[in-house]
Amino acid sequence: MGQARKPKGIPQCTGRYLITVTVFVLAFVSILGRAAYLQIYESNKLSREADKRSVRVKGIETRRGVIADRNGIELARSIPVESLWVDPKTILSVPSVMHSLDWKKLATVLEMKESELTQFINERASKRFVWLKRKLHPEQAQFIHRLSLDGVYLQQEQRRYYPTAEINSHVVGFTGIDSSGLEGLEKAFDELLSGNPGQKRVVVDLYRNVIENQGVIADPKNGESIALSLDSRIQALAYRELKAAVLRHGARAGSLVILDIDTGEVLAMVNQPSYNPNRGDQRKPQLTRNRAVTDMFEPGSTAKPFTVLTALEKGRVKPSTLITTSPGKMRVDNQWVRDGTNLGTVTVTKILQKSSNVGVSKLALDLSDQDFLDTFYKLGFGLDTGSGFPGESSGRFSIRPNWSQFEKATMAYGYGFQVTPLQLAQAYAVIGSGGIKRPVSFLKLQEPISEERIFSQQSTQQVLSMMETVVAEGGTATGAALESYRTAGKTGTARKAIKGGYGDEYLSFFAGISPVSNPKIAMVVMLDEPEGDVYYGGDVAAPVYSNVAEQALRLLNVAPDKEVLQTAHMVESKERNNG
Repeated sequence: MGQARKPKGIPQCTGRYLITVTVFVLAFVSILGRAAYLQIYESNKLSREADKRSVRVKGIETRRGVIADRNGIELARSIPVESLWVDPKTILSVPSVMHSLDWKKLATVLEMKESELTQFINERASKRFVWLKRKLHPEQAQFIHRLSLDGVYLQQEQRRYYPTAEINSHVVGFTGIDSSGLEGLEKAFDELLSGNPGQKRVVVDLYRNVIENQGVIADPKNGESIALSLDSRIQALAYRELKAAVLRHGARAGSLVILDIDTGEVLAMVNQPSYNPNRGDQRKPQLTRNRAVTDMFEPGSTAKPFTVLTALEKGRVKPSTLITTSPGKMRVDNQWVRDGTNLGTVTVTKILQKSSNVGVSKLALDLSDQDFLDTFYKLGFGLDTGSGFPGESSGRFSIRPNWSQFEKATMAYGYGFQVTPLQLAQAYAVIGSGGIKRPVSFLKLQEPISEERIFSQQSTQQVLSMMETVVAEGGTATGAALESYRTAGKTGTARKAIKGGYGDEYLSFFAGISPVSNPKIAMVVMLDEPEGDVYYGGDVAAPVYSNVAEQALRLLNVAPDKEVLQTAHMVESKERNNG
């Protein structure tokens, strides 16, 4: 039997083995080297690239300031709401989403057809963020919360809410979908109300969900609240009375402005037609513009006190000076200036009381052009009132270098230039203040912004007393008389200018000051194109003044200045007329 053979030993090292080991070692060293290179030399670049994909700077929402009236009643505030946005790419990645029952429910709650909603998503297939509906109704948001749909998300925002709706809409204005002011004082004080949004750095996932907060970059600052000069009680009263008058007389539009004579504050400003700022479908240009500061008109006879004031200031006449107006018309530059009736020879006071065109024309023609025009320039015609209201008109007061005597005569009774209701109210406030002009303010003031004496107290007091006869028995505006307060004012009825001359439509207005013993408010009431045979300012606008001023003065706690016997006599007369 032979001896067994020993098996061959496994070679400890072969060429193939060495090559394999070498390859693995080199690979490991390469990976290690690459990792070290990336960690040491490329770390900043890689971090930046990663941040581009996941780190975002998000705004920190701030609350828009509250707008309140002078008594603290809120006129505009922001309330939390939710908005709906979608990620089309995520929705399309799960085809079953758009064929689910929840998808149909989503379309229904959004008042859309299912096909429209599906088409909306398909047309934005590559997008990762699209607003579907902003500022949802709370019930809509609650319903959507209960749906289980990938790629459909709700985000909290703010919505502006206006508690008084139409009553203050033309003054307060409204904001847009992104809460920026678009009209009115919301626009004028937008920067102050908005504040400064903050910023924070966050890490988000694929679906834009925040998974990590990395800190605040800039602290947010909420918007400041503002207190307006408006008195909501007077504003509501003025709105009600103006709207009733516009409807009663079938007028095309109307405006009413009340100024505080002592400070220049706007206590009330309303227009018709109005709109509800809480409803986007009502925000149409013909409804949203504030006619009291944008619309211009020829003031007609409401300008006559300014002509009389100039003649008094220059010492040309006294209230008792006699002026001949016979035979009720006067030829100037081959054209006629006419009165409604032949008043004969009357005092300057009677000229205002009876609203004589011939009388004031004679006063104007007796003045130098410079003296006559200076009064209108001083009152601010042709300039804005300084209120800062967006879109405020400056009116139109441009005189030709070689203007005619007839143009001068017609300007004396309010034709040939245009003013806004706010400008006219400011001019009457100057008379009420004893000749002191104050800028108009929509913000609550403790004292006037500035003061400038432009006329003497004696002359303005004389004009005020003369204007009081306009609302007394025998005047053209007895309908403007108040029960408890002495009132001064002037009616105006002007034909509307059209291309080539004047048409058959009228503007009717009344401008007044109350109470005469210690003037507190100046008010202008204007109705555009009242229908029917009743269109004079004394019949259409004066009663609105009476109704608003009487109650407004009581709300302001102003003491009555009429004697008890006068008040009792007026009440008795009204009862007799009503009976």
